Amino acid sequence: MRSLIKRVPIPMSGVMLGCAALGNLLQSYSEGIRYLFGAISFLIFTLLLFKAVLYPNAVKEDLKNPVMMSVSATFPMGTMLLSVYIKPFFSTVAVIIWFLAVALHLLLILFFTYRFMKKVDMKNVYASYFIVYVGIAAAGVTAPAYHMILIGTAAFWFGFISFIALLALVGYRHIKYSEIPEPAQALFCIFTAPGSLCLTAYLQSVEQKSLVLVTGLAVISLVLYVMVLAGLIPLLKLPFYPSYSAFTFPFVISAIASKQTAGFLMKNGIQALYLQPVIWVQTILAVLLVCYTLLRYCMFLLQVKVSPVKAQAAN
Repeated sequence: MRSLIKRVPIPMSGVMLGCAALGNLLQSYSEGIRYLFGAISFLIFTLLLFKAVLYPNAVKEDLKNPVMMSVSATFPMGTMLLSVYIKPFFSTVAVIIWFLAVALHLLLILFFTYRFMKKVDMKNVYASYFIVYVGIAAAGVTAPAYHMILIGTAAFWFGFISFIALLALVGYRHIKYSEIPEPAQALFCIFTAPGSLCLTAYLQSVEQKSLVLVTGLAVISLVLYVMVLAGLIPLLKLPFYPSYSAFTFPFVISAIASKQTAGFLMKNGIQALYLQPVIWVQTILAVLLVCYTLLRYCMFLLQVKVSPVKAQAAN
């Protein structure tokens, strides 16, 4: 068991986040499926906690890497979502966990900024930087469950401003220095997450909503989604790397954002029927990618070997 825990990589927190979000996406279809993915997310949460407790030096060493530290922000994001799962059963515990997760994410922002943003090396800038700064918008998604609308609104605006700034920075890096190390190439999928996360946080926590802002964020998010979709197949053909976690939450939150946008437009008398096929495609793709990533992570943790022929067939 210890050897399995030792192999748990920090980026697996992205899978934890993706599973918790997927449960919420599928809640309208089945409460049982929601709790199934919530349970999987909680299991990964437990493995990550054991990793931090049993191998603190290894975790500390990993966090010296800007990619690892930025990806680690998916842990407090996932914890915020998981707290809502347990709220019906342990409301006091849930709100404490939520506040701790928000505080942890804020600390990560401070540490990451101090360590890696004082002097930016463009070649070390990756899409995972979105997770650190825009990721706090997860507080905006979950805040209404705890009647913390003020915190949720503040989290949205911080995430939104960070999204605009980082879109320029990370976009410039990908244009100027297009060569990305193979282990980090899957992180490209993260481009589809920040706009959708901001849109979801806005719809959840901001009381006075602007149709122009909702439409603008929805269009930007959809454009980024299509851009990532165009490059997805080559990324799926890569050998397994922990960065596979990028195949989960970005696609799930895109489907959630489209679904909530459609609901918002309907409430405002706009029949957005054209969004329904988009929501179906995004939902199906999110389920397939999360399940595929879970399978590949299980094979990695259990040290199941994949022959080149089988790997090619699987991809």
